[in-house]
Parts: sequence; structure tokens; C-alpha cells
Amino acid sequence: MDADCIVIGAGIVGAACARALAAAGLDVLVLDEGRPGATAAGMGHLVAMDDNPAELALSSASLAQWRDWAPRLPAACEARACGTLWIAADAEEAAEAERKQARLAVAGVASRWLDAPALRAAEPALRPGLLGALQVPGDGLVYAPAAAAWLLREAGPRLRRERARAVALAGDAVQLADGSRRRAPHRLLACGLHAAALCPDIALRPKKGHLLITDRYPGTVQHQLVELGYVQSAHHAEGESVAFNVQARPTGQLLVGSSRQFDTVDPAVEPSMLARMLRRTIAYLPGLADLNAIRSWTGLRAATADGLPLLGAHPRHPGLWLALGHEGLGVTTAPASAALLAALVTGAAPPLDPLPYAPARLLGGCA
Repeated sequence: MDADCIVIGAGIVGAACARALAAAGLDVLVLDEGRPGATAAGMGHLVAMDDNPAELALSSASLAQWRDWAPRLPAACEARACGTLWIAADAEEAAEAERKQARLAVAGVASRWLDAPALRAAEPALRPGLLGALQVPGDGLVYAPAAAAWLLREAGPRLRRERARAVALAGDAVQLADGSRRRAPHRLLACGLHAAALCPDIALRPKKGHLLITDRYPGTVQHQLVELGYVQSAHHAEGESVAFNVQARPTGQLLVGSSRQFDTVDPAVEPSMLARMLRRTIAYLPGLADLNAIRSWTGLRAATADGLPLLGAHPRHPGLWLALGHEGLGVTTAPASAALLAALVTGAAPPLDPLPYAPARLLGGCA
């Protein structure tokens, strides 16, 4: 055997899993082809999401771990506890903010309502006329590629990394593009959309997103700003959607999102979608129209049918484990996903109820 566990994928989820498995005493081999994936393309937000109790449990547990790691993260990770403002534009969204606050409180996540004057004081660049915002101060951001690299280094001598493309699975072996094989009793897929090429019964749907970053304008925005309509937009089952989502990077730049398009893997920036996203942003942040944009790009989120990741054993392939389908929450939820996977692989007591994330719920077979 080449390792106790082979982890395929070295993005933020794969790196976190590799670190957790090594910490649990396993010898880990990480296979990664080195191409930028969702980790490199995303916003790097660390946010308590509460679409359902399982999502909130995973994100809140992960945020606690990110806060514990924060003092040790190197400067390259650009970690910042900026908090999130969920913007309410009307009475309906203000009511949703109240419901959101109640859901977060059940999980022990602190938040507070900012009325219109308080919101104006906190973020003067927002347009007048907004009703207020729910402030979640425990949220933050991190530069995910640097954080993934740090996690791999933190794993220590029990982790080896090999630059290679996995092309097939056969029993306890992973076949590489050069024809060679690596063997381990445990194999973990943490490679996003590529997982379907290795195990065709894994159904992950691509959700394309556009992002844009501006030149440096320090002090323009302090928090991560998200419209309360974002959740509805994010979970549209079909069609295209955009939502206001702006993040103040530690560099003084503004990172602007977000958009969603289903069932395309074309990485090209589409001017019409980018323009639609920017119009939505300017409707909330009018001054953005006068700022200089320096780059735009796209990424692909890997989504499951029910919006929760696949975390646990494949129901029909012994020794095959999955850490997939985090969609836009991979950076946030990597720590708790990794802790859960490491516990399941080693037979330790899981830190969270594993049932809501069990792959058997979508792949069939026995849990």
C-alpha cells in the first residue's frame, strides 16, 4: 500500500480532509493535478448559512474552527473578521431578517439588527432608502488558495503530495494518467466536478458563477454585503440569476458577485451576464459605477440535488469516501466537513450527526 488514505483533490476541502486524516494518525497521499478549481475561483467568504438546520450546523461548527485557526494563519491567507451585513431593501426582506436572526440564535450564532440610520453609518456607500440589515459579526473571509496550502503544510510528515491526474478507480487502486497506480485501503474523492469522471454514479451539477475585482479603494466598504434575496437566487433550480454580493478585501479592493448559471462548463466570461450582475450591484452600491475594474473571471460550483454536500462512505464501493458537492460553501464548511470525514474513516465519534450529509441519501444503497 502507498498510504492509509489517498485524497484526490487539493482544494480547500481536500486539504482540510488530508490534514484531519493525518492528525488522526493516518498516512495520507494527496493526488492533485495542479489545475485551478473552485477554491481558486471563489470569494473565500466564511459565512453562517441557515437554509436548513444541517447547513447551519456544518457552517457554524466550521466557523468556530476558522476562528481558532485565525491567529496562526499566515499573512498570505488575508484572513479578516469583517462580518456580514444581510441587506433588507423592503418590509418583506426585513421580516426575513428577523426570521434569520431567530434561526441563527438557535445555533448560538450572534447577530443584531441595524435600522436604516445604523446601516447608513456602518456603510455610507450603500444607496439611501434601504430598511436596514442583519449584522452577523462572526463571519469573515480568507484567501482560500493560501489557506489550502497552509492546511497541507500543517498536516506534517504524515502527508505526501503528488502532482498527478487520477483517471480511474479500481478496487483499492487509483489509476493515474501515466498508467501507474497508487493503492490505499481508503480513497477519498474531494475533487469537485471531476469526481463524476472517476465514479459515474455521483451526480453533481455545475453552477457557473462570475466574479469581478476592482482596483484598490480602501475604506469604501467595511463588511461583506449581501442582499437578503441572495438565498432565493442561490437556490433557483433552473435558469440564470444574479444577486448583490460585495466583499471588501484586505487589499482595499472590492470583490463583486454573484451570478449562477446551470449546466454549463464553459469558463468564458459572458459580457451579458457580467453586465447583469454589475447592474444589480450598482442598484445597491451606486458608486461602483465610477470605480476601475481590473479583472473578471468565472468558476464552477459543484452542486448536489438537495443543496447539502456528500460527506461519508460511498454506499456501494467499499473504502471509497466522498467530500463533494459543497457548491459555494466549500471554503466556509471545509473544517467541519474534514472533521466529520476523519471521524467516519477512523471509526471515531463524529462531531456532527452524519446522516444529513450521507452519500446514500442521493446515491442509493445502504447508509
